[in-house]
Amino acid sequence: MIHAPSAETAVAPTDTSHRHIPMWLAVGSAVLFGTMNALQSRVNGELGHRIGDGFMAAVISFGSGLVILSVALLLWPAGRRGLARVRDALTMRSLSWWHILGGTAGGLYVLAQSLTAAILGVALFTVAVVAGQTVSGMLMDRFGVGPGGRHKLTAQRLIGACIALAAVGLAVSGQFAAGVPFWLMLMPLIAGFGQGWQQAVNGRVKVVAESALTATFLNFVFGMIVLLVAFVIHAAFVGLPQQFPTEPWLYIGGILGCIFISGSAIVVRTTGVLVLGLSMVAGQLVCALALDLFAPTSAAPISATTIGGTALALVAVVVVALRRRRPTGVSGDGS
Repeated sequence: MIHAPSAETAVAPTDTSHRHIPMWLAVGSAVLFGTMNALQSRVNGELGHRIGDGFMAAVISFGSGLVILSVALLLWPAGRRGLARVRDALTMRSLSWWHILGGTAGGLYVLAQSLTAAILGVALFTVAVVAGQTVSGMLMDRFGVGPGGRHKLTAQRLIGACIALAAVGLAVSGQFAAGVPFWLMLMPLIAGFGQGWQQAVNGRVKVVAESALTATFLNFVFGMIVLLVAFVIHAAFVGLPQQFPTEPWLYIGGILGCIFISGSAIVVRTTGVLVLGLSMVAGQLVCALALDLFAPTSAAPISATTIGGTALALVAVVVVALRRRRPTGVSGDGS
């Protein structure tokens, strides 16, 4: 169970090493990161389908990202200094131990991609992630888990979260009739919830380390540990894949992950967890539908309920992300 930070730790550390990012640029960047997230879902899902082992596909994706980040850490002194700052913050308890475990949720997300995305389709997978990510982002902001501090749980945010949940219900309604196992839709929902927490804690680590590279490296380290344990247990029962595809694009999942995880850690302090997640969702949904329309993983057409659920999820993004104008002279609380 995650407890809300105390009054002393709820306030994000002062980060004077970077200029403030304008909101429009932060939101636009988050939308772009969302398209990369959807592309990663397609890549990892297809790789898992081709080799017949989603666990191995997840390890390949996270492992390649970790190799890239390790090389970058060797070449970038600021990243190594960031590790020392995180160590000192953990020793002084200005950073809790669970703040550095965001990668465990990232590992679950990549595993969900590899096991379910090719079966559900990127659009349906993404809509399920939307619901978990929306609810999680709202809770992370409410309890001040991210670096942007606390945000009020307003009626606007609650309505947006309810719309997102309704979107998932609509999108997956046709899948129940088709006999798709319930866990296939439950897994991306849980993974989406974990993504909100991951973005929050990675943002706090980035502020302490003063380096997005450090936060992303720690994310991949702990995610890789979780995936390796799951892979070893799985391989003990079913064995290892016998052959691997040769198309290079099936192995770029790790690179895409490095970009959107590090980028999220940079902009989350400006946007807050909920707006970050929903801005990424906008990019994910558009890219996911485009992929399923123009490069589908199966011959089955996209159902009307999936399209309707995606459209409704976009409505949820707009409802929560739009900020009401405050009367002049009324101070804001970041909600």
